[in-house]
Amino acid sequence: MWSKREVIDYALQRRNTLQALRRSPRTLSRSDACDADPMLIRAALHHGEVADQRCPICDSLMVNLNYVFGEQLGQYSGRIKSTQELDEMQSEFGEFTVRVVEVCTDCGWNHMTSSFLLGDGVKRRPPRRQKTVEDIYG
Repeated sequence: MWSKREVIDYALQRRNTLQALRRSPRTLSRSDACDADPMLIRAALHHGEVADQRCPICDSLMVNLNYVFGEQLGQYSGRIKSTQELDEMQSEFGEFTVRVVEVCTDCGWNHMTSSFLLGDGVKRRPPRRQKTVEDIYG
């Protein structure tokens, strides 16, 4: 991604959470660490991209979800996008934030791994709102 900037890595927070889980006496329970919302697990199953890391709790394969946020995205802000879609979007929008969340669909471990800005820097208006199913039938 050619326009990636202002990268924030949450590896230290992740490591701190894992240390709290493994510390004796335990300051964090497994149920507190593996507390993925059912909707997050469902999103991971259907929209996740296989990660190159294994789950630190149960050693299963994890998936990454890329959530996009920004004023210029309009009604598309807050949606999950694939890495390929992010490559296309960085030329279409001036600036938006991507938050990457790792999720284990087996045990429920989830953690935000990074966030960064994408976009070409050109100020644009949000796209026109398109009708949704709720608008038509709701």
